[in-house]
Amino acid sequence: MSLTTANVALTDGYFAGKNLEQLAQALRSRRTSAVELTEHALAGIAAIDPVLNAFAHVAAEQARRSAAEADSLLAAGKDLGILHGVPVGIKDNIMTAGMPTTMGSAHFRDFVPEHDAGCVAALKKVGAIILGKTMTHEFAYGPTGDCALQGATRNPWDRSKMTGGSSCGSAAAVAAGIVPVALGTDTGGSVRIPAALTGAVGFKPSYGAVSTEGVFPLSRSLDHVGIIAGSPADVAAVYAALVPDAAPSTVADVAGLRLHWVPSAAFGPQDPRVVTMTEAWLRAVCGRRLPVAAEIAPWASEMQLILGQIQKSEAYEVHAERVAERPELFQPEVLQRLVASREVRGWEYVRALARREVLSRRFARLFERCDVLLMPTVPVCAPALYARTLFLDGRACGVRDALLSLTSIWNLLGLPAITIPCGRLDGLPVGCQLIAAKGRDRLLIDTARQLLAAAR
Repeated sequence: MSLTTANVALTDGYFAGKNLEQLAQALRSRRTSAVELTEHALAGIAAIDPVLNAFAHVAAEQARRSAAEADSLLAAGKDLGILHGVPVGIKDNIMTAGMPTTMGSAHFRDFVPEHDAGCVAALKKVGAIILGKTMTHEFAYGPTGDCALQGATRNPWDRSKMTGGSSCGSAAAVAAGIVPVALGTDTGGSVRIPAALTGAVGFKPSYGAVSTEGVFPLSRSLDHVGIIAGSPADVAAVYAALVPDAAPSTVADVAGLRLHWVPSAAFGPQDPRVVTMTEAWLRAVCGRRLPVAAEIAPWASEMQLILGQIQKSEAYEVHAERVAERPELFQPEVLQRLVASREVRGWEYVRALARREVLSRRFARLFERCDVLLMPTVPVCAPALYARTLFLDGRACGVRDALLSLTSIWNLLGLPAITIPCGRLDGLPVGCQLIAAKGRDRLLIDTARQLLAAAR
């Protein structure tokens, strides 16, 4: 990718176009070192981040010390795996010992946790270098990525466009080649949305597959830790570090998989060009028109309603005291969403939880005759920075609603979902989303890998 913006040209970061296997080979052949890789990442931050604003905090000295230790271990014959010596970014709502973690909010402006989140500890265990904290929409409560204490994150493809959120910094850092991989969180699409809008690969595992211990909650029954990378193979490598006992994939050939297309019109307004491009891309790489999972469309409005009730209720539970005692410290938009969230009544929340179980059983039956569902990740290309209204298919709609419309329901059901790039419109990336039954994470990643390989 050639990084271009509305009014300035940028050079790709060192890691653009490089995968983890290539980096591992270079490290082990001593053509590079963990210290050198870390310096490349820091140089990328110095050159690119003033334009993109992908990092909330850069832990340069900590990263250099960790890189030196990684090199010493390799020299002593202690190889911790494919991530050994590789710089990674960590979203700023995931705890990192001795490193600021602000959640993108003035409420935590000076907060430095004493312990690592479980996912961070897992990455350190396999030798990854924690480079710093990537930007998040305040408290991860927004899909635009342009509302935080530290400002907006800009899209590497065009800095007049939003990155999407809430894992905006992780997506921008990977897409720009500053780091090869980064962690994010996903409650309604917060890994997949920014990955799709920046042309990266974004993976949300099955609910509970990756521990959320040490992750600041948004909605406890919807939150997932996710991965943003340049390829499904790199996602698989990070997932293996986070879930070392995960069952291996048994996918031999994507041609033998039962793939079904999900019509997206029932989920809200969409740019018909995005849908047409995604469907045509799939037809080309699969060599056939996919059968349609038509039964999902009638469930769409109920799923969106239920998700909204659960997320709002759980989000307000997390922030009730802050809203009451220090409302002025919130970003106005996030405060407005939280105030609206308290309107969900207790019986509505309890009913929503019960209806979620009914819907989960419906999808379990669907996956008895289907391996992977496919649809656009986001029904639009990246909107303008700070935009809050779009005109789609002749109708005005909210940007937030459009961005979340095709991703959030899979959080409701706790299903694994991944976005992969499938082309560009008006010079901006378009993403294709794959969804599988709960627990079939490795199958989903491998299917994504095979689809991209067939597209080459």
